[in-house]
Amino acid sequence: MFGIEDYLGFILAAILLNLTPGTDSMYIITRSVSQGQTAGFYSVLGITSGILVHTLLASLGLSVLIASSPVAFMIVKYIGAAYLCYLGLKMLLSKNSNSIANSLSKDERTIDKQNVDSWQIYKQGVLTNVFNPKVALFFLAFFPQFIDASYAYGMLSFLMLGLTFATSGFIWCLCLALLAARFSIRLRENPSIETILNRISGVVFVGLGIKLLTEEA
Repeated sequence: MFGIEDYLGFILAAILLNLTPGTDSMYIITRSVSQGQTAGFYSVLGITSGILVHTLLASLGLSVLIASSPVAFMIVKYIGAAYLCYLGLKMLLSKNSNSIANSLSKDERTIDKQNVDSWQIYKQGVLTNVFNPKVALFFLAFFPQFIDASYAYGMLSFLMLGLTFATSGFIWCLCLALLAARFSIRLRENPSIETILNRISGVVFVGLGIKLLTEEA
């Protein structure tokens, strides 16, 4: 079907790979713990959207450029690492805490601000995933193993596998976000503890940026 071989095997492999902790998982957990369930949900949407972007790029063959060009790989890697470090430093240097009490306010301006924040978190999730060249390389190395080389519409095969991988990843990441937010909700009700959690989140993001920066092609 659609030039895909051993589709069930791909689904099982995708589930196992999604269960393996990585940069995306850490990003979602950190957002959920420090900023709550809504932030976790939009982080999941952002990461999933990033996976769909990689799927489209791989299906169009653009990801081959990253795999074959050390310069392109380094550029994308540096952009991704710089962005993660920027997010981390922003949280470390922030003086204001987005407490749960404020997020539950009925004031209309607060609600508008919450929507803006959600959109920002979503975009950050997308960029965090898109500017991780390891994801593009993973798609190019993993997906072809389940595609019939003689199939005339390889782009369609990539799209189907990408959608499957994104769906399984979305379900798992959503569970991570809900569990992390549930676990930390009482801690975040205390403004001082929430501030500490934001600082820890900042350190984690900077660490993820440094980790990405030190990875080889």
